[in-house]
Amino acid sequence: MTKPTFTACGKNKLILVAGAGGFIGGALVRYLKDKGFTRIRAVDRKPLPEWYQRIAGVECLSLDLSKEASCTRAVEDAVEVYNLAADMGGMGFIERFRVMCLRSILINTHLLEAAYRAGVERYFYASSACAYNTKLQDDPHCRALKETDAYPAYAERGYGWEKLMSEMFCQEYTAERGMRTAIARFHNVYGPWGTWDGGREKAPAAMCRKVIEAREKGLDTLEIWGDGSQGRSFMYIDDCVLGIDKIMHCNELVATPINLGTSEMISINELATLAEELGGVKLKREFVLDAPKGVAGRNSDNTMIKRVLNWEPSIPIREGLKTTYQWIEGQYRDRKAGRKTVKDLL
Repeated sequence: MTKPTFTACGKNKLILVAGAGGFIGGALVRYLKDKGFTRIRAVDRKPLPEWYQRIAGVECLSLDLSKEASCTRAVEDAVEVYNLAADMGGMGFIERFRVMCLRSILINTHLLEAAYRAGVERYFYASSACAYNTKLQDDPHCRALKETDAYPAYAERGYGWEKLMSEMFCQEYTAERGMRTAIARFHNVYGPWGTWDGGREKAPAAMCRKVIEAREKGLDTLEIWGDGSQGRSFMYIDDCVLGIDKIMHCNELVATPINLGTSEMISINELATLAEELGGVKLKREFVLDAPKGVAGRNSDNTMIKRVLNWEPSIPIREGLKTTYQWIEGQYRDRKAGRKTVKDLL
């Protein structure tokens, strides 16, 4: 196996994290700060009091990156740009607000051009497994998706097509203009400091919240969208930010989309059982068959990431969900007691 080569950024160079007021962006800012980077600019459209996390010693700006002028301001003096800014959420949000998801292409379009003009050395784009051909995902037990499975293109409507087109923009800025871009296709990221209520939350957080609500309110049912057979892999946030770092600085992955997710596939019913075990309850399943449920099955084929990086996301869902459940439980009780929570910021 050829050892990958990495080009690291100097600790005193300016790094921009776009979408830093959200779940993954906020976690990435904390990760970079903990690694000793001294000049981090965090940008998000939300007003500063509404950010999920704000890290001490970080320059925080409230800017709408769908606007060209905001992107020009955001990239000033930056050496690296991490683009995690997008309108997105769980399947309910993605299926209901397709136009809003599609409009996120404006962010990447303007930010790429601004980064190029500013002389940015490396640019990271957070793509998604929603970019994959949906015809390969019509069975709960379908094979894991390889990077080549994005073509022939048949992405999820709205969000998936925006991701696929934005990947292409990144690749062409490398091919035509020489800017080093990195592209990671995220597979269902979850963990503490994420959305857990209000319609944008993803399945792990939603399942934890529903179990907590049932236990706190004395309910005996658990609502599940679809029949629960849908298969997914879920990646814990710590694996995600470490993977972003590795992919961004790997010279063999320039302008090359790569999966970033675990290969541990479970069904939504199995996810519900794990949440019930954490809550110490057993609930009746109430299946909502006409609710948004996405593709039947999706898993990450990690052959490429293991070959190139000699690493893959590996935190088991049982371990990550325990930490996530405990955090959401604290959030739920804080809200019940009248204290401000992440959910109240949305």
